Amino acid sequence: MARGSKEKYTDKQKRQAEHIEEGYEHRGVPKRVAEARAWATVNKIHGGGEKSGAGRGRGEDHAPMRKGGYRGGKRLGMQYGRTGSPAHR
Repeated sequence: MARGSKEKYTDKQKRQAEHIEEGYEHRGVPKRVAEARAWATVNKIHGGGEKSGAGRGRGEDHAPMRKGGYRGGKRLGMQYGRTGSPAHR
């Protein structure tokens, strides 16, 4: 398997990476950087690609997902002052 190959990842992990990447692109991050950050986040959550064999699975660490949402929300709130968003203006 070549370095950078995503064939060992599950469909769920691929969907998650795609969704995370879209979020970064929506914020204005360049496509290549967004893709790299998305896969880094998926690796952080799952501990890398899924390993084969019985008893090799571990639970998912959801802390990176919560951290991103919390920190992103904080930044958005600070960007627009006390109101929180442009819709409240």
